[in-house]
Amino acid sequence: MKILLSNDDGYRAPGIVALYEAIKDLGEVDVVAPEHNNSAKSNALTLHSPLYVHEDANGFRYVNGTPADCVHVALTGLLGYRPDLVVSGINNGANMGDDTIYSGTVGAAMEGYLFGIPAIAFSQTQKGWAHLDDAARTARELVQSLLARSAQSQPWLLNVNIPNLSYEQIKPFKVCRLGRRHAAEKVVSQTSPHGETMYWIGGAGAAKDDAEGTDFHATVQGHVSVTPLKVDLTDHEGLALWAATLQAGR
Repeated sequence: MKILLSNDDGYRAPGIVALYEAIKDLGEVDVVAPEHNNSAKSNALTLHSPLYVHEDANGFRYVNGTPADCVHVALTGLLGYRPDLVVSGINNGANMGDDTIYSGTVGAAMEGYLFGIPAIAFSQTQKGWAHLDDAARTARELVQSLLARSAQSQPWLLNVNIPNLSYEQIKPFKVCRLGRRHAAEKVVSQTSPHGETMYWIGGAGAAKDDAEGTDFHATVQGHVSVTPLKVDLTDHEGLALWAATLQAGR
C-alpha cells in the first residue's frame, strides 16, 4: 500500500512525526507537508507565486505553500504514482464542528478526496501534544483497519478527533455528525509600533451543538470521533423553493 502523509502544522511538527512513525510499516509512506505552520488555510491553493519542494535529512519533503498545495503538488507530478490513501495530521488541537470549514488539516485530506483518493484527517482534541504517542497508536489502528477499504472504487473522507488521553483511557471509535460552535470570540486589536491598528482573529467559539451524536459529545466522553464528510455544499432541500421563488420573480 502507498500512503501520502501531510499536515498543516509543518513538516517538523511533533504530530506528523509521531504519525509517520506509527504507520510507516503499513506500506510505502511519503511525507509532503508545509514548510511552516499553515493552520486555518482550509483548501487554499497558491496560484500567483511559485512553489518549491525541498527534502529534509529525515526524508520528509516540504513545500513553501498550504496543506492543499502539498497534496496537490504531490498528486499531480511530485510522487510519480497514485497513492492508495491520503492521511493528514496529527493536528495540534481539535477540528470539530465548524472547524472543518477552516481546517488546513482537513483541507489536505480533502484535496486527496477531490482527486478520488480515500483520505483521513487526524486531530487531537486539545493543544499541547499530551499523550501524542497514544493518539498516533490509535490513528494507526484506524488506518490499518481501513487500508483494505481504500482499494474500493468510491473515495471517502473521514474527519477523526482523538482525546488527549492515555491509550488505555481512550474509548472506541464512534461515528458521529459534526456539532456546531458559537460565533468566534471578538477580534483582538493592538497598536503597532508605527501607530497603526492591528487586528488578530479571535479564538474559536465554544460548542453550541454538542448533543449526543455529535463529535463534541463523543470526544468529551472519551471516544474517538469519526465523521464521514462530503464536499457537496448544495442546499438540496432548498432547490425547489429557490426555483419557485426566482420563477415567480420573472
